[in-house]
Amino acid sequence: MGLFDRFRRKGRTGGRTSAPARDAARTGSTRVRASDGEDARHLESFVTTRQGVEGFVEPRTAVSDVTILLVAHDGEWTRRRVPSVKWAHDFANRHQVPSYDAAVVGVPQRMRDYNKRKKAEGI
Repeated sequence: MGLFDRFRRKGRTGGRTSAPARDAARTGSTRVRASDGEDARHLESFVTTRQGVEGFVEPRTAVSDVTILLVAHDGEWTRRRVPSVKWAHDFANRHQVPSYDAAVVGVPQRMRDYNKRKKAEGI
């Protein structure tokens, strides 16, 4: 094998890229799992069982579709894929949860503090 042979093997097993997802118009050229009903049920459960929840809508990236990050008053959080940015804000509005664009405001300090506490507890 020559020095640059591995870069010429695109399309063969072991290549660096994979085929686009079936719904390439929505997901772009990478393989990402689309949101489903289980994601929506989980988000609904989180919102109804926690206090002081805020939503942070995260844009699509190269490795993930649009997500919503829900953070409770104590910093406990969950993140799930959602169909679109509009769906995420509509979900938050339906559940009377303030929602923000995470790319603009970032994530709350209480979430980072919660993660630090859990790490210190060994969880």
